[in-house]
Order: sequence, then C-alpha cells, then structure tokens
Amino acid sequence: MTSLRKLGSSDLQVFPLALGGNVFGWTADEAQSFAVLDAYAAAGGNFIDTADAYSAWVPGNEGGESETIIGKWLAARGNRSDVVVATKVGSHPAYKGLSATTIKAAAEESLRRLGTDHIDLYYTHFDDESVPVEEIITALDRLVKDGKVRAIAASNISPERLQASLDFSEREGLARYVALQPHYNLVSRDTYEGELQETAARAGLAAVPYFALASGFLTGKYRPGASVESARAEKAGQHLESERGQKVLAALDKVAKERDAEIATVALAWLAAQPTVAAPIASARTVEQMPALVAVAGLQLTEQELAELTGASA
Repeated sequence: MTSLRKLGSSDLQVFPLALGGNVFGWTADEAQSFAVLDAYAAAGGNFIDTADAYSAWVPGNEGGESETIIGKWLAARGNRSDVVVATKVGSHPAYKGLSATTIKAAAEESLRRLGTDHIDLYYTHFDDESVPVEEIITALDRLVKDGKVRAIAASNISPERLQASLDFSEREGLARYVALQPHYNLVSRDTYEGELQETAARAGLAAVPYFALASGFLTGKYRPGASVESARAEKAGQHLESERGQKVLAALDKVAKERDAEIATVALAWLAAQPTVAAPIASARTVEQMPALVAVAGLQLTEQELAELTGASA
C-alpha cells in the first residue's frame, strides 16, 4: 500500500498523485472516464481533482460535465468514503466570481452533480479581487460549519491576497486554507517559486500543482519532427522551441533511462520532491496513460538526479 501524504494542516490523507478530471466530458467520454477512474483507484489512488467549470469550453457543454461523470462513478462503485474529492468554485459560466451568494449557490450545484453531501477539498478556482477576502473566507467557513465542505483551498491567487486570507482566518477563528493549487512544473517554475511558495511554506500549506506535465510536454512524446494528436498539442509543442525545454527533455531522458522509468514519471517525481508539494495533478484520457502517472508513488529521485533536473530547468 502506497503511503498517503497528509494534506497541509487538514486531516485529509492523499495519494501522491491527484487525478485531474478536466478531461472527463471533454476528450474522455463517460465510459473512458470510468475506465480511467477505475485504473487510478486500482493503483491505490484516492485523490480526484475537478472543477464546476469543467468542461464549459467544449461546444455544447455548459460546465459541470466532469463533476457529473465523477458523481456517477462514485455512485456506481459505492466508494465515496474512500475518495478525496476536490472541486472548485468561481469559473462556472452561471456562477462566476466569488461573492458569498455565488459560493453558496455554486457549492450546492457541485454537491448535486457529485451526488454527495460533502466536498472534501473546495478551492477558489481564480481569485476574485473585486470581493474582499473577508467575504470569501466567511462564505467558505459557512460551508465548513454546515458540513458541506471538509477543507478549503485556493488556486490562482497572489501571495498578498493569500496572506490576507490566512490572516483573516487566524484572527477570526474561521476555516483556513490548507492547500494551494499553483501552475508549476519543470518548464514553469517562476509561476510558483519565490514569494508564493514562501507564503505557502510559512503557513504550512500543501501545494497541489496543475499543468504538472506542461500539457503533455513532459511526457516526452513531443520531439522535433514528431506530430502528436492531442487537443493540447499546440500548447505543449511551444516548449520544444525553447532552449530550456530541450535541456529539460535531455535531462529527463537521461534520468528515465538510468532508472528504467517513464519520462512522465520522472517529471512528476521531481515535482513531488519540491518543498510544499503534496501531490501533483495529472490527467489521463486513456487507461494506457495511467501506469506512468501512478508510478510516481514508487519513484524517489536521488539528490543528484533532482539537482540535475533542477539545473536543466533553470
């Protein structure tokens, strides 16, 4: 049994890889999504990340498709108590922003779609600077007091607003953020390292980074001259053109070969070893993509390997 990691100051214990639900109802239909969720659970995974906005960007979708699929899966498998479900508020087309009324209404909708009476980890998806942190925290605290949310977290927030939120929670004795979801990976370090990471570290927050594989670039499938069929190919392909991207791939190739591991596993293992990081998020469209992701639970890189990858990504 893989040892689970404690999520910040919460009582949540999570698998060292969070399964991203952004593909459910987008590039993975319900049957594919169920297969991926089954494979993840079979590997010992227990931490599923979604958002009420997934996947509103797809023509014909309205948002909430991912939560609905996850809810159906939880009901079909009868495993709700074994799974840590994280979802987010603030970006659903019908529930934009973080006013107290929006948070309350959006949470009810997420609970309904997920078919559950509580959300384990509830994130503000994008900070809404038009709303005082006091209003946001008070609304989130109400959900916690009502038993609808176990723990709260933030994503896409400035260090200043994060600190102000934490200070208000402390001062008023209200629910306090336990985790942070930053954009962070081997080819995007300045999106987290520095003041934001320092703020999280001081406060004992767990980081759960998104874009952990840089839209697939860090799986190693994007190479000069290779064409990849993916909805995210253009985004991932941009990293090939940078010197940093090429250096990182070379370092990943070397470590992966020495450790007889998949390139994606090594990239995730580097991230999982960084200060504050509890569990990177990665998504899989097919069951075949799953082994490389969950293998991060069993791969511990040496100090030298970590230093090599950090150097290449500088």
